[in-house]
Amino acid sequence: MTADEYRHLPDLVSHIHFVGGEKGGVGKSVVARLLAQRFIDRSVPFAAIDGDLSSGALLRYYGDFTQLVDLGATHSADQIMDRALGAERRVLVDLPAQSARSLWSWLSEASVFEFAREMGIRLSFWHVSDGGFASVSEIERALKLFRAEVQHVVVKNHGRSKDFSQFEQSDAKRQLDELSGKVLELPELEASTMYAIDRVGSSFWAAMHRTDGEAALKPLERQRVRLWLERCYAQLDGVDGAL
Repeated sequence: MTADEYRHLPDLVSHIHFVGGEKGGVGKSVVARLLAQRFIDRSVPFAAIDGDLSSGALLRYYGDFTQLVDLGATHSADQIMDRALGAERRVLVDLPAQSARSLWSWLSEASVFEFAREMGIRLSFWHVSDGGFASVSEIERALKLFRAEVQHVVVKNHGRSKDFSQFEQSDAKRQLDELSGKVLELPELEASTMYAIDRVGSSFWAAMHRTDGEAALKPLERQRVRLWLERCYAQLDGVDGAL
């Protein structure tokens, strides 16, 4: 589907967001959690799918919205599309590392791209990157694989790296531009504050607002989370067409 065709789809359709990046440790789950929090804050109906059966972050932080899916099992992976068909909503899929083969097998075996076009369901892929060689190479492979079947957003995670020059000079960046893809600059949240959130399993909303109990952050830590979310949402507003 071309970018022009995407622009002419009606606004009130379901939209599946795959959050991936084959390399582990690039911050995929942080991006998935950020999107989940934005959907909640903007009152956007959504369902979350966690593909990490060993340590699902979405299930831990946004459990009320999340179900586990085994991408290697067809009947389980089918729940991704079932959730999109059940109502007009966003479906947020947090992909585990090294899941491209399983995902592609599911997408191709059932001609999911064609089915999504027939049903008017949008598809976006969020490529989370730390700017390193392995990460950029994986983005290039994914862009070649998915081409214009999905809308592409490359997320430069500044919480993992400050240098994205390899990406800017890569074939991946050239392919992204050819596909009218977007780039999101994910700002860094101070490491000790992110650690405190992760330690207690708080949603970003709870991290900002909870003031008592073991899960409560210190006042300046809550302030840092609020400012970080504001900066993240400003970036997301810039790629709103992919949301």
